[in-house]
Amino acid sequence: MDLAGFLITLGVLFLAGLAADEFGRVTRFPRVTLLLLLGLAAGNAGLGLIPEGVAAWFDALSIIALTMVSFLLGGSISHGNLMRHGRAILAISLAIVAFTILLVTAGLTAVGMDPGLALLLGAVATATAPAAMTDVIRQSGVENGFTDTLKAIVAIDDAWGLIVFSVALVLAGHSDGWMGVLSGTFHELGGAVALGIGIGIPAAFLTGRLKPGEPMQAEAIGIVFLTAGIALWSEVSFLIAGMTAGAIIANFARHHDRAFHEIEHIQWPFMILFFLLAGASLEFDALRMLGLTGAMFVVLRILGRLAGGIVGARLGGAPCNEVLWYGPALLPQAGVAVGMALVAGERFPQWETAIMAYTITSTVIFEILGPPVTLLAIRRVSRKPSGHP
Repeated sequence: MDLAGFLITLGVLFLAGLAADEFGRVTRFPRVTLLLLLGLAAGNAGLGLIPEGVAAWFDALSIIALTMVSFLLGGSISHGNLMRHGRAILAISLAIVAFTILLVTAGLTAVGMDPGLALLLGAVATATAPAAMTDVIRQSGVENGFTDTLKAIVAIDDAWGLIVFSVALVLAGHSDGWMGVLSGTFHELGGAVALGIGIGIPAAFLTGRLKPGEPMQAEAIGIVFLTAGIALWSEVSFLIAGMTAGAIIANFARHHDRAFHEIEHIQWPFMILFFLLAGASLEFDALRMLGLTGAMFVVLRILGRLAGGIVGARLGGAPCNEVLWYGPALLPQAGVAVGMALVAGERFPQWETAIMAYTITSTVIFEILGPPVTLLAIRRVSRKPSGHP
């Protein structure tokens, strides 16, 4: 494809994505779902409007976008954030992640799905939708202990999910015994943590000096690209490397008012293209094959959130009236799940079609159903006295 056509296509995609994003803001229709459906309509399964030359950039674009996401998630794992919300946030977030991956993996394996594919889908199912939940909390107008805890959980929940997903990638790719699993885990995850520390420590002390208070945009972009590039070159997880670097910077950069605030400003244009091309990569044949297992995937994720929310709330000492409602409140799912699915599909091409079909379908369902359920949970908790379940 020639350069003119490539640039025209990119321009049209950006503007179409921006229009869909603004439409979602005005109508409150889920923005990620709009972008995925727009991409599906423009892709090979629809009108075939996206040239192969643009689609070929998808891998690079997804790596950049997801490294930015992992940096921001890492920034939520700060000592102050964890200490401020105590054991409730840790117990609930960890329990929901654990129950979700266990129930989804076990349930899909029980109906005959390959255990490796089931494990990957279980890991993808742990992701939530921080932006959607924050919007719902703001829309509710309720400010109490329940909403404060929810805000803290969604800030850190996807970080645990990302760690679990990275472990699942290693486990699903090794069939040569525990030694192979352990060596693969040590190299991919241990190497990623070491890389994140190696980049994060100097970045924590050197960035934010030219413009006091926060890193400049060029600094932020440079460190994101450097982290992603070295991670790919050394064959370690760029997700864990980015998250580790973000956590190191958030905890050690004392002169920053807000670590990598600039990433938030530049992330969304990348994410618009990311979701459009993710939708364009889906085939209708893949959607038709879901059937009963597709419904099971959705139901098992719901059960995992409900069970994990109850167990975590009890372990965390949450008030009785909140115990039943953390699971329902944490049902929304959006962009992080799609990102996980793309990484898994690239690592395991034989399962790529299935992973994308399950993930995009469930994302659309949970983006539509999740926010109203979250709002219901907030209102029910606010109406009940804390001493009664």
